[in-house]
Amino acid sequence: MIKLILTDMDGTLLDDAGNLPVDFDAMAAELKRRGVLFGAASGRQYFSLIESFAKYKDEFLFVAENGTNVRYQGKQVFSCPMEHDVALHILNEVHAADPGIFCVYCGLNDAYVLRDQYIGPNIAELRKYYTHAQAVERFEDVQDTTIKTAFYVTTADSEARILPHVIKYRSTQQVVLSSDYWLDIMNKEVNKGVAVRAVEKAFGFAPDEVAVFGDYLNDLQMMSAATYSFAMANAHPDIKAAARYETASNEEAGVLKGIQRLIDAGLC
Repeated sequence: MIKLILTDMDGTLLDDAGNLPVDFDAMAAELKRRGVLFGAASGRQYFSLIESFAKYKDEFLFVAENGTNVRYQGKQVFSCPMEHDVALHILNEVHAADPGIFCVYCGLNDAYVLRDQYIGPNIAELRKYYTHAQAVERFEDVQDTTIKTAFYVTTADSEARILPHVIKYRSTQQVVLSSDYWLDIMNKEVNKGVAVRAVEKAFGFAPDEVAVFGDYLNDLQMMSAATYSFAMANAHPDIKAAARYETASNEEAGVLKGIQRLIDAGLC
């Protein structure tokens, strides 16, 4: 029987306007009644996730920042910091190479951006994913545990515009495209799949007691961490190839439909 369901947020659980499915609350109540733990596994900041699920903040599991920060009922379940000096070097190098790339220092307690980049379009995008953030003069001024660096372009070409600047770090860091707009760099030893396995160990769940849903490349390793892995109809081809099952798109409440399939099959 499934004891844990984890879903990505953007492009997966949320529709293209960033809204939860209409029947989400009813499904959350049904899963609770059945004793199934629900959680979000996202590139978003922890504080962004608990804001999205304010009334569930003490019930849901939060796998934040692409697996680098996992919390349940406010307590740390798992974290995997990035070397501070490495993060600073990458952030400063990318900013110098292309000042049009928006750079975010992701700490365990907050997110930090350069004051000269803290402008309208960047702020609007930042607040979607990092509700706790502050502007700094230099990244060297930050005193926080580094868990991730994130980069954003308004032109929807993260692979073509950001990746060439950082691809050389793939041998030593986890470099992942989170969307057409965002790219994240983390500790080489962490990804959503590693985080899911850490959760399974912490809670005593087996992979065949876990279901996951995802749509983009930062969900790739998560697909192999659970027996019931679902790709959205709108998912990247590599996610569809890695997942065992496919469900409807995020615009069609595909996560809820996938969960209902599991319930109907007697697995929840």
